[in-house]
Formats: sequence, structure tokens, C-alpha cells
Amino acid sequence: MFTGIIESTGIIKELFNNGSNKTYWISSPISNELKVDQSLSHNGVCLTVEEVKDGMHRVTAIEETLLKTDLANWKAASVINLERCMQLNGRIDGHIVQGHVDGIATCIDIVEKKGSWEFSFQFDIQFAKSIIEKVSITINGISLTLFNIGIDTFTVAIIPYTFEHTNMKTLKKGDLVNLEFDMIGKYINRLQSI
Repeated sequence: MFTGIIESTGIIKELFNNGSNKTYWISSPISNELKVDQSLSHNGVCLTVEEVKDGMHRVTAIEETLLKTDLANWKAASVINLERCMQLNGRIDGHIVQGHVDGIATCIDIVEKKGSWEFSFQFDIQFAKSIIEKVSITINGISLTLFNIGIDTFTVAIIPYTFEHTNMKTLKKGDLVNLEFDMIGKYINRLQSI
């Protein structure tokens, strides 16, 4: 479980195909502190640390993960958001995040607002019932609040700290992002459908 408060960014140093899977070597300020078999959020995707060495860590994404996230588009030098699992001895500053991506969205607009930014996204209409005004969403692992909800679009506002300390500053129109919808909302939607 995570909180959506990004701890660090990392840079993809190397990637290779491994059958139907993809393996990534990622360099980050926290890589040397990680342990093998530890869960770590990578752009909102929970992946298991397989090896740690020389300021880098290695993770592998299976085919199912590659199909449902933007990981298949990662390349060398891509900047990704990282968060270690939450500890139950402190505050939860974001919201409860599982690291299980529900789908992807496309960045359709970026507006600089004299010190903050508004990013708009288009998503698959099948997720419309999970999008509610002023509710939390996780974008590339970042806990954010939705507004300006459309049929298949929404906007989030980014403060300067988040912009500087996450990969939002590298995002461009047309880029894909990983989405995880609020867990409580997903349970309610499921209960209403059975």
C-alpha cells in the first residue's frame, strides 16, 4: 500500500525484453536503500525489487502489467516517480493507493498558471463512473484531486513543489500516464453492480 506522495524520481538506465516480460534497471537516490523483494511504486505501478547494486535497482513487469500500464513505452532516460510502501506508524498525507493501475490516460492540455499548472487528461469512457469531482486519483503514482470533469476528461492542478519533485515537469501533450482510481469508490461501484 502507498499514499501517492512521491519520495523520489528515478531514471531508467537500461531495459530489455525477457520473454513476454520487460526488465528495467533504474537509478535513483533511494535505490541503495532498497531491499530485494520489497514493493516499490514506479509511476504508480507496484513492482518488486529483484536486485540492488551501484545506486540502481532492477524490476520486471509481466505481460499483464505491460498491457494495462504505460510501462511498455518506457525507454532509457525516462524519468519515473518512486514511492516506497507506507508505514503504519505515521500520517497518510495523500490517500490509500494500492499500486494496481486501473488504466491509462492521455495528456491533452497543459496550462501554466503563473506559478502552478493545470494538466488535462482524456481517459477510456469505461472508467467514467470512477471519476467524481474533487475526489482523489493517482496519476503516475501521485495523489491528486480531480476537477473540471467531462464525459471522458478531467483536470488536475499541480503546485510548484509537486511539479519540481515528480516527473510532471517532463510530461508533454500526447504522453500516456497511469491511473489508479480511489479504492473506496471502486468498492462502491462493484457493490452497486451486483
